[in-house]
Amino acid sequence: MRITQRAVTLTSLQGLNSNLEALGKLQQQLTSGKAISRPSDSPTGTNTAMQTRAQQASVNQQSRNVTDAKAWLEQGGSTLMEMMDVVKRVRNLTVQGSNAASSPASQEALAIEVASLRDGLLSMANTKVMGRPLFGGVTAGQNAYDPTGAYIGNGGAEVLRRVSDSELLRVDLTGPEAFGAGSDDLFAVVGRIATDLVADPSALQGHLEDLDAVFGTMQGAIADIGARASRLEQAEQVNLDRQLTLRAQLGAAEDIDLPKTIMDVQMRQMGYEAALAATAKSISPTLMDYLR
Repeated sequence: MRITQRAVTLTSLQGLNSNLEALGKLQQQLTSGKAISRPSDSPTGTNTAMQTRAQQASVNQQSRNVTDAKAWLEQGGSTLMEMMDVVKRVRNLTVQGSNAASSPASQEALAIEVASLRDGLLSMANTKVMGRPLFGGVTAGQNAYDPTGAYIGNGGAEVLRRVSDSELLRVDLTGPEAFGAGSDDLFAVVGRIATDLVADPSALQGHLEDLDAVFGTMQGAIADIGARASRLEQAEQVNLDRQLTLRAQLGAAEDIDLPKTIMDVQMRQMGYEAALAATAKSISPTLMDYLR
């Protein structure tokens, strides 16, 4: 079988082009740092990378939910603590007002201060988080309480945030849960105290008992928020661990082994140059090539 010079040349060029293509691919991987630039590079690796990225998107959303939940719980806890300080002040004023030796002018001054503190409590009860009333539940309104102290929020639903694949965490606390409900809630009790400091000081002892009961409800709400915050911290740590794990998995599927790739590039470069030199010698034209 006769092998022509043309066949030798074409075969040699095909081999050189194949080596050059492989070298170019390695150089591209070295430049980008990625082993996969198109699905055909590694169908299995591409599938793994797509699944990992989908999990990353879910974990990143959960991370944002954790941040949002922290804002709700931290604001709820700080607001309740501030309101409890005000309630303590109201109690001290009520104890002063229950003293039979107090003059009418003193009782009037105490009543004015307690009424002012009630307004402050109502204002704090209408605290907002990201434009939503903190103690209003799932409501479209702007406030949890109206100026009279009546609850106008939606206490029948809960504000939830998904903080992991398996856990939904409640981040809100409704007004009735935090301050009591109906005629025995915080604002009604403080309102009666403000009235009876002047109208009926003898009723203040009963109001003190009601106020202590409301204070106990607020303490329970603080404990509830603290328990949720503890669960949230655990969820946040798990979320951070998952982010690191998924990042490592994605890197294993997509990233190159840098030292190995550098060595492969050098070896492929040497092989290509050697093949190029050998080919140049093997297909060098002679006088006979021109005479054929």
